[in-house]
Amino acid sequence: MNLFRQITEKPWLEEQGAVVALRDGSTFSLSMEKVGLRVFLVVVMVLFSIMIAAYTERRVFADWNSVPIPWLLWLNTLILILSSVTMHRAWTSASRGQIEGVRLGLYAGGGLSFAFLVGQLLAWRELVGTGYYATTDPANAFFYMLTATHGVHIIGGLIAWGRTIAKVRRGYTAPKIRLSVELCTIYWHFLLLIWLILLVLMVLT
Repeated sequence: MNLFRQITEKPWLEEQGAVVALRDGSTFSLSMEKVGLRVFLVVVMVLFSIMIAAYTERRVFADWNSVPIPWLLWLNTLILILSSVTMHRAWTSASRGQIEGVRLGLYAGGGLSFAFLVGQLLAWRELVGTGYYATTDPANAFFYMLTATHGVHIIGGLIAWGRTIAKVRRGYTAPKIRLSVELCTIYWHFLLLIWLILLVLMVLT
């Protein structure tokens, strides 16, 4: 029985995360949730990198007609920046044990994210109303594809945000939801960075 336990034992894992042994004999701990988020962010970065590379290569062809940037995109950018800032404030409040600050930051960050999505849909509607359909020009198709892919990832973040809000409503203390708030905040900062890159790309072209 002891032999079986020794064979199946996984000393590099702990209940709250993974303990990794270094060459000098020391160890460091990293939660599995953070590892999972980092892996996911790498995958998302690769996805957007491929899309951006395809966008850059395709726009050199003669049939490429750049899409005018709707003024709503600038407003949406400001909204997304504010959303990221309020999420960061929620993370700061969680680190300080201030559950009320966490609640306010999360509600503000989520609400602004919903506003960003609505703004993106309105920007699409404005473009369609002026004849910029996805099927009429490759530049139009890339614009809708890039913004839609980013929007889908915002929706995915809002699912995680909703689970964190549910914990707050159930009376979790700030220390117990600190990790969840931290992961949401990191994801929001990442999506803001991706959006700024996409916006600069579309403005320059």
